[in-house]
Amino acid sequence: MIGQPTILTYPEVTDEEKEAMEELARQMEAMADRALASDRQVGGEHYRAKSIQPWTAMESWMTPEEFEGYLRGNVIKYIARYKDKNGIEDVYKARHYLERLTEHLERGNA
Repeated sequence: MIGQPTILTYPEVTDEEKEAMEELARQMEAMADRALASDRQVGGEHYRAKSIQPWTAMESWMTPEEFEGYLRGNVIKYIARYKDKNGIEDVYKARHYLERLTEHLERGNA
């Protein structure tokens, strides 16, 4: 004979916990929607038509440390000049290089 089903009960979730879970869900959704930096271009389409992206070629020709330096240097360059040259577009470019640096380091190139 089959016994009575077990009814599981869960403690009440506070509003603060609900908000935290909703924020986590939003962050996870944003991460899932985020394309890799190497899959997009900031500031025009001039590299998109090339069969090999310049930073893909550089990554293959350079050591991981050299490529990391290249990416870091471009972050610094765009942040240093944004007020004097292209404004917010240079900030977007700096963020783009920073995202690419993050991807590089997450693949074990730290």
